[in-house]
Amino acid sequence: MDYPSTVEDISGALGRGGYEGIQNDSDGNLWIAEDVGGSFGTVNVNARQPNSFIYRFVPKDPTDLKAGKLQALQVLSLASGQPIVFHAGQADADILSQDVQDLHTYGNVFQTTWVTIHNTDTDGTAPFDANALAKAAGATPFKRPENGLFRPGTDFREFYFDETGDTDIRTQAGAQFGGFGAVMKLTQAHPSADTGTLTMFFRGDPDHAAFDNVAFWSADQVVFVEDRGDTLHTQHNALDSAFLFDLNADYSDANPPPPLRLIAQGRDASATIDSALLALVATTANGFQNDGDNEITGIHISDGDPTKQGILGAKRPRPFRAGWRVFYTQQHGDNITYEIRPK
Repeated sequence: MDYPSTVEDISGALGRGGYEGIQNDSDGNLWIAEDVGGSFGTVNVNARQPNSFIYRFVPKDPTDLKAGKLQALQVLSLASGQPIVFHAGQADADILSQDVQDLHTYGNVFQTTWVTIHNTDTDGTAPFDANALAKAAGATPFKRPENGLFRPGTDFREFYFDETGDTDIRTQAGAQFGGFGAVMKLTQAHPSADTGTLTMFFRGDPDHAAFDNVAFWSADQVVFVEDRGDTLHTQHNALDSAFLFDLNADYSDANPPPPLRLIAQGRDASATIDSALLALVATTANGFQNDGDNEITGIHISDGDPTKQGILGAKRPRPFRAGWRVFYTQQHGDNITYEIRPK
């Protein structure tokens, strides 16, 4: 916060990747969700190979992020007991693998461990490709994680992160293989623990898909917003929504309680014009290129506390009370950021 500010490239410690979301824990570690779309299958032409990782950076000194260890999450297979890994050149096999199906099956519990992929003490501080090192170390790829947060009241022992999935209703992966995304729950004894367990909390479907950002409404309620994109919007005749999930609900029931829709997104004037022009892109060489949607993409609930006690997950949120405020973004079009206020 000092002025004048300076910029330092710390990719020699944290690496470079398709990093999307990043969060602190109470020990000073950084948790990073990566969003890198994988290869389409040759047979499964509308589905993508899992190709993104969950990372944890453990600094030598929490006040200095230029030195430390970058780790990637490894999940053990229920079928073989071996790590679930990325297979180069085998997109179709990975898309419909038993392991990917097991990961997206309610009730399954997986053992996890963090594998170190780079250590500045031994590997130096030159920038590196985190995704490539995660694959080489046998970490487990997911279907485009976008963000994650620690559940308040758990002392940073429960971490919820999402997968966006394939954002195409034609995906051959379907819901069964994570084609519409999911919400995962990682549980550890403490935030710096080397091992833990992973379970699926919610499996996406055409009506609840392409989860992006996340915010806890309370200790027992979490909000995920959608980022479907124009293709899925058109296919499903629906724009994005924000859904409130009950963390004490069992969504594997035959008739589970539906998530509560908080926001149903529409189009503003600019996005409406863009949507009408999208057809020109396909029919003319120099057609107008833009997005015809207003993806929600971001939601943020905070009391603005900049201290260690204000790290997201340290306090139980109280929206509209005690200084807690709720914001969401409307990406593309007019690019408006909104605040939700009590009626």
